[in-house]
Amino acid sequence: MDVASELTTRQRTILGLVVREYVATAAPVSSKSITEQYGLGVSSATVRNEMAYLEELGYLTHPHTSAGRVPTEKGYRYFVQRLMGEVELPLAEQRMIRHQFYQVSLDLEQWMRLAATVLARTARTAAVVTSPRPNHCRFKHVELISTRGAVVLLILVLEEGLVKQQMLTLTEVRSQEALSQVSNWLNDAFRGLTADEIITESRTLPAFEQEVGRIIAETMRRVDRQGGEVYRDGLLNVVGQPESTASESFQQVLRVLEERALLETILSDVLSFGGNGVQVVIGGEGHWDELSECSLVLARYGINGEATGALGVLGPTRMSYERAISVVRYVSRLLSDLLFTLYGS
Repeated sequence: MDVASELTTRQRTILGLVVREYVATAAPVSSKSITEQYGLGVSSATVRNEMAYLEELGYLTHPHTSAGRVPTEKGYRYFVQRLMGEVELPLAEQRMIRHQFYQVSLDLEQWMRLAATVLARTARTAAVVTSPRPNHCRFKHVELISTRGAVVLLILVLEEGLVKQQMLTLTEVRSQEALSQVSNWLNDAFRGLTADEIITESRTLPAFEQEVGRIIAETMRRVDRQGGEVYRDGLLNVVGQPESTASESFQQVLRVLEERALLETILSDVLSFGGNGVQVVIGGEGHWDELSECSLVLARYGINGEATGALGVLGPTRMSYERAISVVRYVSRLLSDLLFTLYGS
């Protein structure tokens, strides 16, 4: 039988209080402070004995210079899985965050930057957001704009919210009216198509339209090959923690945020390992050595079959898991809703 399931109600209460107090103060928690602050109806000696038992089980430990206890990775994990319950951001914060996003125009990059800022500020730690990646990007709109002589500006808008611009030099000068007619025709012919589908559709078109279709398809293929953008924020929140910037946890946070290949590997591994919903990795969980002194709260967002990305917060294991999980869950839902407006339109 799992020993964790044998904890008494009082032991679970004390463990939860120690976790919350240590997260809030970064100072070891004593039995005396628990007794005085929370009125559990038992003596300080009883609380001390319970804390000693929790330490024997591996949920708490204590620094050499202090009689107080601090949570271990196992203690944090038990707190998240068994004591925390389903947490949601307060409605006032939800409304404020939603208002911020709806103040921003339909601009994917601004959404990503805002998401990283909101996550970092709300969870008070570092945050990371990856832009949504489609299996294959899809055409939404094109404009051909005459600039000077035979030089034309091609503006390509993709369903994923990306905008690409390219200058073309035509073999002959075309009026803006003629260019607009071509744009309108291509918008009808290519709407919702992938690069390969555009190449196929272009084969029966007149020479000029076929050439524009080829350029559009090449641009879209380059987008398909590119990795999604990674947006980071909140590293100063980690620097500002009582834990020293020389600590291994800070070095790991910095390394994960700065090394893109490492970050993408961890994000992919965590999401594939944990499935759907919010994933919480505490101390690497024995799978990710690069996170041995850190915690990562991560979720996927987007539209299955269309485009998905990841977002989360990263910091030392002394983290406010309730705020971290609730804001990651809420922002992932919000970004999914916003992406649906892009695809729906």
